[in-house]
Amino acid sequence: MDVTFDLAAELNAALQAAATRAGLEAEAFAPEVRPADPRHGDLQANGVLGYAKARKLNPRATAEQLVAALPADLLNRYTVAIAGPGFINFTLKPAVLLAWLEKHDTPDHLRAGAASLHANRRYVVDYGSPNTAKQMHVGHIRSIIIGEAICRLLEFCGAEVVRDNHLGDWGTQFGKILYGYKHCLDPEALARDPLEEFERLYKAADAACKADPAALDEARQELVRLQNGEPDAVALWQQVNRLSIDSLNRIYARLGVRYDHFLGESFYRDRIEPVYRELIAAGLAVESEGALVVFHPEHPRFAKQPFIVRKSDGASNYASTDLATMVYRVGHFDANGIIIVTDARQNDHFEQLWLTTQKWFAATNRRLPEFQHVTFGTILGEDGKAIKTRSGDPIKLAALLDEAAERAFAIVTEKSPELPEDERRHIAEAVGIGAVRYADLAQNRSSDYVFNWEKILAFEGNTAPYLLYAVTRIHSIFRKLGLAPQDAGATACATVPETPAELALARKLVGLPAVLNVTTTQLRPHFLCTYLYELAGEFSGFYTADKVLVDDPAVRARRLLLCARTLLVLETGLQLLGLRTLTRM
Repeated sequence: MDVTFDLAAELNAALQAAATRAGLEAEAFAPEVRPADPRHGDLQANGVLGYAKARKLNPRATAEQLVAALPADLLNRYTVAIAGPGFINFTLKPAVLLAWLEKHDTPDHLRAGAASLHANRRYVVDYGSPNTAKQMHVGHIRSIIIGEAICRLLEFCGAEVVRDNHLGDWGTQFGKILYGYKHCLDPEALARDPLEEFERLYKAADAACKADPAALDEARQELVRLQNGEPDAVALWQQVNRLSIDSLNRIYARLGVRYDHFLGESFYRDRIEPVYRELIAAGLAVESEGALVVFHPEHPRFAKQPFIVRKSDGASNYASTDLATMVYRVGHFDANGIIIVTDARQNDHFEQLWLTTQKWFAATNRRLPEFQHVTFGTILGEDGKAIKTRSGDPIKLAALLDEAAERAFAIVTEKSPELPEDERRHIAEAVGIGAVRYADLAQNRSSDYVFNWEKILAFEGNTAPYLLYAVTRIHSIFRKLGLAPQDAGATACATVPETPAELALARKLVGLPAVLNVTTTQLRPHFLCTYLYELAGEFSGFYTADKVLVDDPAVRARRLLLCARTLLVLETGLQLLGLRTLTRM
């Protein structure tokens, strides 16, 4: 039996075709197939009610017409029932569950099945975006973690993804940094930790400028020289940025994050003047109190809040740079979609940016991409305020990752003291950083959440340690048998699932496509986290209820098949979220 990856999409198409055969207005009928309440079935078509009511038809009779028009081969694979005023419930027959599990047996086969969800789409995803010459702190982690998960999910589902780190690598702060570099540099500190040294140089220069007008004047001159492109100033600025990116990449590598481009604000500074000219020519931008602004009088919130695209002193700003960025990403990368991941405080800026872009692109006959501003809340401490050190300073991101690994090492050492230290360190790095990462992704990204070490490192509940342990537990089953989880011979004679626990686990596995669909449509990784947690729970229930290593070869094969596919989906899902999985803990 051949089965598709996305059974909901298959049913949608079948019901659409059935509408034509039943003499309904097929072009106006949306089946709206989605996961059902497990008490009623596996999938449910909800679109009949709205379609029938709009045409004053009997919804239940319309549902009966549709079911009667479904092809026989499809009806042989589902138990179909009409509930209430026209909801159509579909329950997969065990043979279909078995066929799906047998077909989707590798990460590549899962990927091939999921590829239709975002096929022929190219997204530029802008996430991370720290300032150069500054250390990243805990406030940067949500953009990095959420952005990377979105990239991995979209790629898995068939999209081409361009990862862009839009660095803050240009601005007035560089006058003081260059002044500090010339007057206060500690070469040994620079070699040891460039970002920490650059922060020290900025603070030293800032203090000097406040104390001495001559120092302030010199710092301003450094900025002017840089803006005028004087070679020595540019070379020094480039060195600062190069060393900054090298330092940032060490943290990104630890997080398993890579970028295709580091196109910072400086990259766009020569692309801004055409933006001004086009906005003025299109009648969108006007001068107001010396600044160049775009008004959006039709918008209730922005009618009296202009979008300033050039400041009154003639300088560019985030708005002008971001408009130039929109043009470049559509023109150079041929992007169908642009996704920007920042905290929710920037919502007004990006809403006005998008309003301006839509009007500007329409006036200049440019292709308008999809645009999504992916926002997130704040990480809070136990006191309910933004998380900080005891001294009140932001927690450095590198220090947070170090602490995560050390705390995990203590737990691993307590649980498995017999393991060699280097193996315990390896496990601790995966568990500790995975715990921080998963704790963030498991939240609805729109919400604030409280960061608690004991909770995120717990081996109970919806946590990374719990899921990573579930993975190693399944590996241990195959290890005891001397089998590899992907060994097809061990599952070759599997029969259809029969017991309630087998059927529940198989149905949970077959629900993966719907979860990927909602996760990538809404760009909310917590949907996948919840699914993986529930899958691990279903597996635990199955493993408790049904002994795997039984004498009957067919029963053993089907239960090993369920073990192998649960392992495959758990490992694939965790890797999509950016976690490193383990074979033992």
